[in-house]
Amino acid sequence: MINEMIKITLPDGTILNKNAGITGMEIAEGISSGLAKQSIVIELDGKLRDLSFPITKDSEIKILKKDSDVALEIIRHDCAHVMAEAVQSLYPGTQVTIGPAIEHGFYYDFARDKPFTVDDLEKIEKKMHQIIDDGIEFKREVWNRKDAIKYFENEGELYKAQIINDLPEDEDITVYRQGKWLDLCRGPHLPTTKHIGKSFKLMKVAGAYWRGDENNEMLTRIYGTAWRTDKELRTYLNMLKEAEKRDHRKIGKAMSLYTFDDEVGSGLPLWLPNGTVLIDELESLAKESETQAGYDRVKTPHITKGSLYEKSGHLSHYKDSMFPAMDIDGNEYYLKPMNCPHHHKIYASSPRTYKELPLRLAEYGTCYRYEKSGQLFGLMRVRSMQMNDAHIYCTEAQFKEEFLAVCKMYLEYFEIFGIEKYEMRLSLHDPDKLGKKYVDEPELWIKTEKLVRESLQDGQLNFVEIPGEAAFYGPKIDVQVWSAIGREFTLATNQVDFAVPPKFGLTYIDNNNNNKTPLCIHRAPLGTHERFVGFLIEHYAGNFPLWLAPVQMVIIAISDKFNDYANSVYDELKNRNIRVTIDQRNEKMGAKIRTAELNRIPIMIILGEQEVSNNTISVRRKHQGNLGSLDLKTFIDSIENEVNNRLSFSDKN
Repeated sequence: MINEMIKITLPDGTILNKNAGITGMEIAEGISSGLAKQSIVIELDGKLRDLSFPITKDSEIKILKKDSDVALEIIRHDCAHVMAEAVQSLYPGTQVTIGPAIEHGFYYDFARDKPFTVDDLEKIEKKMHQIIDDGIEFKREVWNRKDAIKYFENEGELYKAQIINDLPEDEDITVYRQGKWLDLCRGPHLPTTKHIGKSFKLMKVAGAYWRGDENNEMLTRIYGTAWRTDKELRTYLNMLKEAEKRDHRKIGKAMSLYTFDDEVGSGLPLWLPNGTVLIDELESLAKESETQAGYDRVKTPHITKGSLYEKSGHLSHYKDSMFPAMDIDGNEYYLKPMNCPHHHKIYASSPRTYKELPLRLAEYGTCYRYEKSGQLFGLMRVRSMQMNDAHIYCTEAQFKEEFLAVCKMYLEYFEIFGIEKYEMRLSLHDPDKLGKKYVDEPELWIKTEKLVRESLQDGQLNFVEIPGEAAFYGPKIDVQVWSAIGREFTLATNQVDFAVPPKFGLTYIDNNNNNKTPLCIHRAPLGTHERFVGFLIEHYAGNFPLWLAPVQMVIIAISDKFNDYANSVYDELKNRNIRVTIDQRNEKMGAKIRTAELNRIPIMIILGEQEVSNNTISVRRKHQGNLGSLDLKTFIDSIENEVNNRLSFSDKN
């Protein structure tokens, strides 16, 4: 093999003739010393490999640098390894389990008699810096399975031995060394620990069950964040600080938007009057948009016989996320986790023809899903949720237009709420899981995925493809959005269902008098309103645009002698459906103004002698300051225009 020549094809089409066994680093050095210094890994025939990986056959190769898309994941994975070495060096007897890269960082789960605390993080981080400074090389080794199990058992690393036991028999057992320390790992890794850099920080400690199973032993998880540069790290940490200020749980409590009560139950929010305004306004927006788009409104019950969910497939694919069954008259009933089967029954309630399609059924109702208590989080993860759900029944020829119309509705909402960054993720099926995770219809999967992909391309929409994340009945679009401070949220979904309509016998008579099965599009552009309100609270930091603000303005009289005029202004505003309150507390002006600011009320109307004499109002507005003396009627007209058109502050400036 030493003398065997192989062809290495570079991204620009250049072909290099090299000896078999050459490494990515050697190829990089042959191109330029500068490239060799910047290289971190290679992409070999579409798979990521270490720079030291020997290339033994004709291959296509990309040499990746630290600015590549994959660099962050590798840096974070290497950080996890360095942290694990630091922990075992400082705390002998600690077992390491798993330590993956995750969004924004990494974690490692440790088994130790005495759990780690936040106080340990500084010491661990200092040791990590030392390991990185040493510039230790990452070396890949392939081990015999039995030898690997024996080694880790002898070292007391019982979790690692268990992981190896559970791996497929045909999978290589690869170990990575960094100096004397090693870990079971598939790789790839950076050339040395020095390549990681020091743009990282250990963040927190948490408990975690082994393999996520609450029946298993509790481990200690240490989270960290890692970035390419110190600037990226500072940006992220500043975002976290701002996010903490915008925490929807804190602001929601301060603004009296919602509450939870133990006697009601975990994950079941109680909407207070101010929060109900938000829900009502969102519902009004949804209904208005859907009426214009040709949707018909329906209502369905909160509980349903289990046989309906057996037919739809939800009991076999979704039961773990449903509340336990109730016995009613000898039948099993379930709290409704979604509206799909009910809408299918409405469709099936009368014969349909092609002239009725597309049929768009919309419902504004509540669904119930069993989220484990450890997963509940404010409004973001709840057990009861309101949705502007809808299902569109259409022919294959109508599909693209209908699918894009839904996507267009998303974009219109984004504009209303000032969401500037979004991404649509096309979730596809995994062919290996047909008949298990997904309905076993390979041809229909390929066909519908092609339809969705072409629709997104035709609409010139920003999207990426994510294999193995489809719904069990068809491909879907998950919509990711970023808030004003750059936090990412999963907002909405748009799903295609080719599998369930036939189970319900859903048909229509086409123009040739033949029975056909319609396609079904599931869509919820605002997602669950609980989650969306949580997003909006953080997006706006509680400073909602005027049309959405629970209290739009407060009237403050300089003294009690102007209360009569204040009451008359209040009545006029109230009669024009403006959400207004009046502060007539026996407090100083400064205190009343501070209260209005703390309650995030957009507009303050200040009334004194001059305003009474001139039959005017003095207006102070958030972000704009003092607007001076204004005619009340003119002011109300402008406010009505702003509210009715759902304008944001930026729209007015």
